[in-house]
Amino acid sequence: MVKVNDNYLKLPGSYLFSTIGKKVAAFSTEHPDKKIIRLGIGDVTQPLAPAIITALHGAVDEMADAATFHGYAPDLGYEFLRNAIAKNDYQDRGCDIAADEIFVSDGAKCDSSNIQEIFSLDNKIAVCDPVYPVYVDSNVMAGRTGTWDPKTETWSDVIYMPCTAENDFAPELPKETPDLIYLCFPNNPTGSTITKDQLQVWIDYANKVGAIIIYDAAYEAYISEENVPHSIYECEGARTCAIELRSFSKNAGFTGVRLGFTVIPKELKAGETNLHPLWARRHGTKYNGAPYIVQRAGEAVYSPEGKVQLKEQVAYYMNNAKVIYEGLKSAGYTVSGGVNAPYIWLKTPDKMTSWEFFDYLLEKANVVGTPGSGFGPSGEGYFRLTAFGSYDNTVEAIERMKAL
Repeated sequence: MVKVNDNYLKLPGSYLFSTIGKKVAAFSTEHPDKKIIRLGIGDVTQPLAPAIITALHGAVDEMADAATFHGYAPDLGYEFLRNAIAKNDYQDRGCDIAADEIFVSDGAKCDSSNIQEIFSLDNKIAVCDPVYPVYVDSNVMAGRTGTWDPKTETWSDVIYMPCTAENDFAPELPKETPDLIYLCFPNNPTGSTITKDQLQVWIDYANKVGAIIIYDAAYEAYISEENVPHSIYECEGARTCAIELRSFSKNAGFTGVRLGFTVIPKELKAGETNLHPLWARRHGTKYNGAPYIVQRAGEAVYSPEGKVQLKEQVAYYMNNAKVIYEGLKSAGYTVSGGVNAPYIWLKTPDKMTSWEFFDYLLEKANVVGTPGSGFGPSGEGYFRLTAFGSYDNTVEAIERMKAL
């Protein structure tokens, strides 16, 4: 008889954003006259930049000519894109990363989920709490997290690193030694960041205990403060302990286009085994590469025109973040984030739980956010709003909230 992967049955409920989608759909059906403003999921709303559109059109035209047609992409990605990434995101920042250490994919979400496949199930993971749910859920599916405790909403074999107001929403080194450490800065969901010196502490720690850091830098384009690193490879010793994940979704609006990449330095090892060829083997076996036209669009991100246009787009979203932050603060909310990240993290009022505030906000203001408890137990009593909406909708949503 066929058997299923029992680890999937351990997952409590559905994926966070699927649950939110169902709740909003039900409310919309019951109240078709209500204008719902969605500031929950981190999906962009501005159109692709002109430089990217031009590159897409040019690549599509190439596909119509036998002389310039492209089929399967190279395993790691096209050299023109990997060279652009290596130069602009790393070498120009003083990071020693070569093009052949970059693996192009269809997004950081997939990579953050799939990267755990090259590691043994015996490894123990450490995650920030609250945290992007995919890090934990993908390890649950693999069978690495132990048993679920519904009372504490924690997994027995996961090391949780609380990120609270008391520590400025930045994790402290864990008391129990982990094998894999997931870090995300600028952080999703709290919007917090750490300085280069703080990140160096993690690098030194990982190298000392033999751990590997999986560093999600999907929001680095939103960094505005000089002492906040854009890449973990800005720190000394990172090449021997860190994997970095990047996305084109938030810096270039590719949420619907799909493009990302993972960096694995060639000297990075687990014990005596180099990880670069393991990920290359996994990549070549299970993935056929991002489409040629999408990779050409990614190359345009690094063009002079693309850089200017995307800087303006990031500024648009960060102005929304300022509207949310200042509006809620003036209304008496306790808020953080919104400086180096497009997320605002607020404390729920009147001791409401995260889901109670979600329902209250949807019912009374017709505004959708994300319950903090969906990101982990330390997120209870908090709520995430995204700055990725349109400016007009963002202003209207905050005015509605201020009126409550």
